[in-house]
Amino acid sequence: MDSHPHFALAWNQRIVRLADPHFLQTWEWAQIKAQYGWTPFYLIWTETDFFFLSQPTIQQDQSSWQNALEHSRAACLVLKRSLPIRGMAARLSLLYAPKGPLVSWSDARMRQRVLDDLQMFGRQQGAIFLKCDPDVLLGTGIPNTLDATEDPLGPAVQADLMGRGWHFSPDQIQFRNTIWLDLTLSEETLSARMKPKTRYNIRLAEKKGVCVRLGGLDDFPLLYRMYAETSLRDGFTIREEGYYRTVWETLLRHKPAPDRPYAVPLIAEVEGEAVAGLFLVIFAGRAYYLYGMSRAIHREKMPNHLLQWEAIRHARSAGCTRYDLWGAPEVFQESDPLWGVFRFKQGFGGQVIRTLGAWDYAPHPLWYRLYTEVMPRLLDVMRRRGRSQTRQALS
Repeated sequence: MDSHPHFALAWNQRIVRLADPHFLQTWEWAQIKAQYGWTPFYLIWTETDFFFLSQPTIQQDQSSWQNALEHSRAACLVLKRSLPIRGMAARLSLLYAPKGPLVSWSDARMRQRVLDDLQMFGRQQGAIFLKCDPDVLLGTGIPNTLDATEDPLGPAVQADLMGRGWHFSPDQIQFRNTIWLDLTLSEETLSARMKPKTRYNIRLAEKKGVCVRLGGLDDFPLLYRMYAETSLRDGFTIREEGYYRTVWETLLRHKPAPDRPYAVPLIAEVEGEAVAGLFLVIFAGRAYYLYGMSRAIHREKMPNHLLQWEAIRHARSAGCTRYDLWGAPEVFQESDPLWGVFRFKQGFGGQVIRTLGAWDYAPHPLWYRLYTEVMPRLLDVMRRRGRSQTRQALS
């Protein structure tokens, strides 16, 4: 996979030192997406210049990118997908910067430069839209509660985007809101911050004989089957098996290192039978609860509570300072589809994080309007087809 190992290492080492580095901005994530129709571009800003590379040009421009990365002030992985429209593929595309760009958003001058160049890049690439969803904080805590606080940076960046003609995206790829745990705290303090029912369920799982072990490459079929069962039971759509195998094999082959994303699969068992699992990703001192799965059996033994606690403990022992529980409701009401999962996550005592979410810059407003009108209907068809394929795979 690492056809350009020097660039891969240099890119990751640099973004680790930028503001809010995220594993979705790494070289490894770019290579995963490249196997599914996306072309990665690596954008770099120095104090005075803007520089971008596609993978075919990395070798040709080696001295240029080495110097640019060394002096970079901001960076962004942008994924490009050409649209399969007859006669239009060369001119129309979608651009997505997952959890990017990585820039100090409080630096107004740098922020304006980055947005200027992103918009120019979007126009040059013939984009229907360029989507960005950086972790810019709007506030913490559930809105309209005593714990809620607002961050002035979020509204300032939002005003900049709106003034430039960006639109709050109707298609939020990543979760806009989430829950973070502070892993600099001791295990005793983390346990004390949990809700009493969560602490009780962890102890119950231990008493009932639930055990948690580390998984490996051989466990992929088991975990994928559990994930498929979970998706059908809970009503969400997942991708085909090959995609998760690609993610699994890419991230599991790395040894723990601060500048390489790596995965830790954990499996909860009762009397040697797997009943739940999760896929933890660690990068730049942060841990992410990326995928979770469970079976319908032995749920009364609370395996998911102990599994999550062991993931937190593992992340902390790996030197992580933050644990991202990966997802909270868009609207903090019981009617939100994520409410049940949110209540489970909330039990671990973390802080609700509200971010800016995904915003779209549309160089071609007409195409953007057509796309946003047609795409929801197409996605509904694809989701129904995906659930049907998942059922067939399980049977």
